[in-house]
Amino acid sequence: MRQDFGQFPDRDDQTDDFKVASSAIECLGRPHTKPFFIAVGLRRPHYPLYAPQQWFSLYDPQNVWLPEVPATDRDDLPRFARALRLGNTEPTLGPIVNAGLWRSHNHAYLACVSFVDNQIGRILDALEQSGEAHRTVIVLASDHGFHLGEKELFAKRTLWERATHVPLIFAGPGVGRGTSKRPVELLDIYPTLTEICGLPTPPGLEGESLGALLRDPSAARTRPAITGQMQGSFAVRTEDWRYIRYADGSEELYDHREDPQEFLNLAADQRWTSVKTELGSWIPKHPADPVPGSEKTAGGYLEYRNGAAFLNGRTVDLGP
Repeated sequence: MRQDFGQFPDRDDQTDDFKVASSAIECLGRPHTKPFFIAVGLRRPHYPLYAPQQWFSLYDPQNVWLPEVPATDRDDLPRFARALRLGNTEPTLGPIVNAGLWRSHNHAYLACVSFVDNQIGRILDALEQSGEAHRTVIVLASDHGFHLGEKELFAKRTLWERATHVPLIFAGPGVGRGTSKRPVELLDIYPTLTEICGLPTPPGLEGESLGALLRDPSAARTRPAITGQMQGSFAVRTEDWRYIRYADGSEELYDHREDPQEFLNLAADQRWTSVKTELGSWIPKHPADPVPGSEKTAGGYLEYRNGAAFLNGRTVDLGP
C-alpha cells in the first residue's frame, strides 16, 4: 500500500535506493578528465516507509519520539487550511492513534532516515576514494518536510513549518563552516552553484546565490523564503515569522521566537497587522497558471474562485 510502513525488504541491496546509490558510486569510480555533474535521487524517507530490519534495531520502539499535539491545535485554523489536503490519500492522526500505530509509524520513519543516511555515506566514501573530493561541490537537499502527527497530519501538502522546512547542506571548495539561520529557498541552489563553479548565471532566475551565506553564515539576506501550495496559497518565512495567506484570503501568523511549533495563530490579533502587511508584500501578485494536466497528478488540482473551492474542476465543500 502507498502509505504502508514496516520492515521490508530483508537486505539493503534489495532496495531501489541502494541501487541508485550504487550507480552513483560506479560513476564516481570512473576516470574524470572533465568537470562532471551527478544528480542522485533517493526516495526515502517517503511512503511507503520501508527499510530493512537492521535500521529499525537502531531505535527502542518503546521510546520513539512523538510530537506534542494539543487537542485544540486546529481550533484557530481557517477552514481553507483543510482544502490543501483535498484529494490527498495520506493518513491523518486519528485513525493512526486509534489503531495504536503512531509510535510504529514514526519508528519506520526514523529507520528510513537512518537507511538513507547510510546510502549518502556510501556515496561520500566513494567520492573520497575517487580523489575528487577536494574539488567537488556537494549539495544535499530534500523536496519537502514530513509531518509525524503535528497538526494531526502526516507527510506533506501543507504550508506549515514541518512540511516546508527541508535540509539544505553545501560542502566543498568555496564553502565555509557553520550553519545559517537565514530562511532560503531551493530555487537558490542553481545560482549558488553557478557562482561557486565560476559559470555565467542566466538572467531572470527567481532564486539568488547563497554564496555570501556560505562564506559567512551570519551575512545579511534581504528576502524571506516563499512556498506556494496549489493555486493561490502561499507561506512567507523569515527568521522570526511564518505568514500564510490562503487562496480565499484567510490567514495564519506564527511568531517563531515564542512559538516554534506553530500552536498559536496570531493572524486575528490587531497588534501584528503591520507584520502581516510587510510579509504579505512578498506574496506573488500574479502567480503562474497551473501546469496543464495538473488535475491528473497526486492530490489533484485545487483552485478557488468566486467564493468556492474546486478540486479537479468540481465544487468541493470546505465545511464550517
